[in-house]
Amino acid sequence: MMKQRQFGNTGILVSPLGLGTVKLGRDKGVKYPERFTIPDDKAAGHLIALAKDMGINLIDTAPAYGNSEERLGTLLKGQRQDWVICSKVGEEYSDGGSSFDFSAKHTRFSIERSLQRLKTDMIDIVLVHSNGDDLDIINHEEVLTELNRCKQQGLIRSFGVSTKTVEGGLCAAERTDAVMATFNLDYRDEQAVIDFCGKHQKGLLIKKAFASGHLCQQSKDPVQASMDFIFSHQGVSSVIVGTINPQHLQENVAAVEKSLAE
Repeated sequence: MMKQRQFGNTGILVSPLGLGTVKLGRDKGVKYPERFTIPDDKAAGHLIALAKDMGINLIDTAPAYGNSEERLGTLLKGQRQDWVICSKVGEEYSDGGSSFDFSAKHTRFSIERSLQRLKTDMIDIVLVHSNGDDLDIINHEEVLTELNRCKQQGLIRSFGVSTKTVEGGLCAAERTDAVMATFNLDYRDEQAVIDFCGKHQKGLLIKKAFASGHLCQQSKDPVQASMDFIFSHQGVSSVIVGTINPQHLQENVAAVEKSLAE
């Protein structure tokens, strides 16, 4: 059973591996090397039960992940207390494309909609789904101010930014509770963000740990090599892995446990 870790200084405890759920709600416009079929409710339920049995308590979703939030609202019925839910604001996906809105009005609308879809009265972690203009979003848009207001009102427990740049990651870590950053064996540019989060006790989620499936082949066991690399850095709270394959999930958990045991 994986030992939970502090999510920065938020007081939230998260498993070192989190379950990403884009593949539960969307199969168009996603950057995976192989096509996949969205699992039905039975298969999705089995995947979530397996994750919980192995000690995973963090589940990651977003409005831009198709109907992922709505499905989780049903799939997690009766077990809300067992999960730390991370969702997002800012990006909308429809008709094969994304649009972005970081206004206070849309942020509030998105939070209230996510609460309804997820059938909960509070979301543990909310991240801004960046369009790549990280610094402009952080410094000039209304989204962070509105998220802070939602936090004060008890609608969310913590907030941060899913960034795409080093500068944005550092700025987000200074201004918010958490960052979601890209970090893997093939892409190490955001090392400074990882180090900053560790030094300043900020929540840090790692995305694209396997480069969205385009994993480098520098090792006979690239999954283990990836987890060893990521968890050698003290700042990491959890790695989000978006698999719908039970065997792959078990292998990921085993790799994380081995990395943290060494």
